[in-house]
Amino acid sequence: MSYKSILVCLTTEANAERLTRAACFLARKFGAHIIGLHTLQAMHVHPGVAIHLTDEAVKMFRDAQSRQAERIYDIFRQEMDRQDMTGDWKLVNADAESAGVQLVEHAHYADLVMMSQADPEHDRGDQSDIQRQVIMGGGCPVIVIPNAGRFEDFGNKAMIGWSATREAARAVHDAIPFLEGGEATLMWVAHSDRSADHLAETAEAVAAGLRRHKVNVTVSHWQNTNLAIGDALLNEAFESGCDMIVSGAFGHSRFYDFVIGATTTHLLNHMTMPVLFSH
Repeated sequence: MSYKSILVCLTTEANAERLTRAACFLARKFGAHIIGLHTLQAMHVHPGVAIHLTDEAVKMFRDAQSRQAERIYDIFRQEMDRQDMTGDWKLVNADAESAGVQLVEHAHYADLVMMSQADPEHDRGDQSDIQRQVIMGGGCPVIVIPNAGRFEDFGNKAMIGWSATREAARAVHDAIPFLEGGEATLMWVAHSDRSADHLAETAEAVAAGLRRHKVNVTVSHWQNTNLAIGDALLNEAFESGCDMIVSGAFGHSRFYDFVIGATTTHLLNHMTMPVLFSH
């Protein structure tokens, strides 16, 4: 089992070089093919405003989008050439559908999707909630790279968040190409004794399975803690010298996430290292 097709979602000039460099590392590691993808932004206007738009204004907007796409392509191609890598480039027009829908469709053809952490300073308007769309609808694991720092070598020691759920189990299986032959810590967090026994038992069973893949895995836990699960994972990952986190994603409804707060959202907002998400 390995990743042979890596789809890199290049949304802005600010993240293009960092993501392409990280993708080249993974492509070399797994013998994979890289597909760089950029979606041209749609012009969203209210009907009442649209009648006042001139053809010249529409043309200026589309020309600006084309110039940005060309700059992103140049960054992608230059980094690929520098790394002596080959790959494909896809430019998708998002006029008819949102960028998220387009990215989800192309994710269906990949083994692994790479995206950047949200960057409010540079992200455009139609990028809101795009990570959730791709993670939940893409049908493959999504690795999100922090928007600060350079990540040219990672996945040697992973922190796996274990919650005894379908999403967590999917993440463990999806991460095996990274984990096989390496090191990992499988961590569970219990806020009460009631759930601790089940988490401990299932974590040991998962660890035994990973050892059959030649993963040097240890099991750790935080019990009866008031700390959010996301903070516990981030803290433990840093303290134990991990360079990647593996986590199930969006296991609850949007309402639950809004009211209670979700581990996935916390990791997306506060990550300090690459996180592989599976849904």
